[in-house]
Amino acid sequence: MERHIQILLNRISFASLTIGTMTLLFLFLQTPETCVPQGSIPKPHQKFPKSTCDFSHRAFTSIDKKNRRLWSTKDWLNKLHSFSSFFTDLQTLNHLHNHSKVLCVSAGAGHEVMALKQIGVGDVTGVELVDSPPLVSRADPHNLPFFDGVFDLGFSAHLDEALFRERFAAEMERTVRVGGVCVVAVEECGKEEVKEVAKLFRKSRFVSAKNVTLTGSKMTRIILRITTPP
Repeated sequence: MERHIQILLNRISFASLTIGTMTLLFLFLQTPETCVPQGSIPKPHQKFPKSTCDFSHRAFTSIDKKNRRLWSTKDWLNKLHSFSSFFTDLQTLNHLHNHSKVLCVSAGAGHEVMALKQIGVGDVTGVELVDSPPLVSRADPHNLPFFDGVFDLGFSAHLDEALFRERFAAEMERTVRVGGVCVVAVEECGKEEVKEVAKLFRKSRFVSAKNVTLTGSKMTRIILRITTPP
């Protein structure tokens, strides 16, 4: 009896192996339905291949072309206008001039850099953890790759988002010359909070604070003048 059961099990195993082999062979020879048919025209919205067998050509988009698209969007233009108004006010206060050397720290995609250049400031440097050429270069705001006192004005709208605010402020101060100014825009705050921000800048004298609207957000602009060399 056991011998008959063993023979039956052997036959079942052989049959299963045969069926499995035939199935794999069929799948190997069969063209997947997800493949792009030869001669088909790619649809405009398909930016990535539908499968590993899609070898259709996809055009390379240059940085210049991407930037032109980005810089023409309504959101970009609105933010650019907001920064332009912000810096024009600094010009009126005599803190910023066309010949000023300006450093924008945590400059994001570079709205402030472009705004400064558009209002006539020729020497503008923007830095961020991720570069956005040609406006912003890659650098750590907590360890800026510049000599002491090489800028006339340092600006940032992201001090309150910094991982180490004291280090962030100290690096801004270090790179701005004595007599120059550090300008920060933080989330709208009162007098006591302004004092706390000003304390971060240990080599500077508080000049003024004003509530402003920047890129659609209510913020407080704080201006500090460098009084002590690095």
